[in-house]
Amino acid sequence: MLSGHYIQKGLLFRKPDGIHVPAFLERLKDSLARTLTHFYPLAGQLVTQKDEHEHSSLIFLDSNKGPGARFIHAIADMTLFDILSPRYVPRFINSFFDHDRAVNYDGHFRPLLSVQVTELTDGIFIGCSMNHVAADGTSYWHFLNAWSEIHGADGKHTSISRVPIHRRWFPDGVSPIIKLPFAHPDEFISRYEAPELTERIFNFSSESISELKAKANTQCGGKGISSLQALSALAWGSITRARSPPSDQKTACKLAVDNRQRLNPPLSQDYFGSFVQTVAGATTVGELLDGDIGSAAMLLHKAVNDHDDRIVRYTYKKWMETYFIYQIGSYFDPYSVMVGGSPRYDVYSNEFGLGKAVAVLSGYNDKFDGKMVPYPGSKGGGSVDLQISLSPASMTALESDVEFMNAVTSASQK
Repeated sequence: MLSGHYIQKGLLFRKPDGIHVPAFLERLKDSLARTLTHFYPLAGQLVTQKDEHEHSSLIFLDSNKGPGARFIHAIADMTLFDILSPRYVPRFINSFFDHDRAVNYDGHFRPLLSVQVTELTDGIFIGCSMNHVAADGTSYWHFLNAWSEIHGADGKHTSISRVPIHRRWFPDGVSPIIKLPFAHPDEFISRYEAPELTERIFNFSSESISELKAKANTQCGGKGISSLQALSALAWGSITRARSPPSDQKTACKLAVDNRQRLNPPLSQDYFGSFVQTVAGATTVGELLDGDIGSAAMLLHKAVNDHDDRIVRYTYKKWMETYFIYQIGSYFDPYSVMVGGSPRYDVYSNEFGLGKAVAVLSGYNDKFDGKMVPYPGSKGGGSVDLQISLSPASMTALESDVEFMNAVTSASQK
């Protein structure tokens, strides 16, 4: 993940009547400092020990070194309406996050965690940029949940209900000292620039999600298709149809998978770190579009189900032979889609004394044509908000796709 972007997620709140913003900011900073006593790696820094003779680099996170976490207060002359009313996610949302376009390798000289609180006319946005080498999505939301919990205690205590586990996991027989066969960053670090993209958030009600899941399971004979697999299959087919590629073109739907529960014995969900891999269901465009949602969902179900302890350990073993460094620009193709994130994350319990957030939004990080990010719906009850990034032409075509839009409850910034 050294060449990937920082995780950038944030919550948008209505500004409570009578709030004294300076006092709120001091409480927020104090609770952040208390939270970092549990999540202390985020206050550290990446360090490289080079061996020019071996032409190698040992890169590690030093928790005792670094600038600490960064806290920024910004003011924007805009309203919630300016953010929530447009059909497409406004590009200025990127300015609500620090570390714009930074890659994880920059953690050598940038904070691993930066929090930017943007004060709007009638709202407050709390945006976090977190180094993806230090944490994945599971750990990101674990941290935010803990911060919200400590903030709610109002200084009375610093205990949290889920203490992060920092002891590192390595496959049997693998040394934690891993030297990469590179001596200079330009050998393995690239800086991806996204093409022109249109982003839109589509809401699927709990009823719509249930119908999609039931339909997919009926079509494939009740094989245990999950809600996310059914939704991903629908979007995969609809986006592919919107792109109109040749029928013999290969296409795939890739999904980021948490490895913690794939191991035997499994790791705790409180394991703090970056522990994800990507699995994929693949076929041809013709087979995908001639089939139904159930057949596409079955490809995804099999890919996820097959990703077990043996595969996780085998993948790490193979990586030790190649030292492949993930590059955003070359890893994804224009005929496939990628699902990153989960509607199961505990997003809307993080209130920080402001009440329930009205939206969750992301920054520039890891956006490309075909990227999809599912969040728990802001309306609750098992609904899902699906953020999709596409080329402008493909987005227009998707919005005219009858099957897809019939499943959508509402399509807006919320």
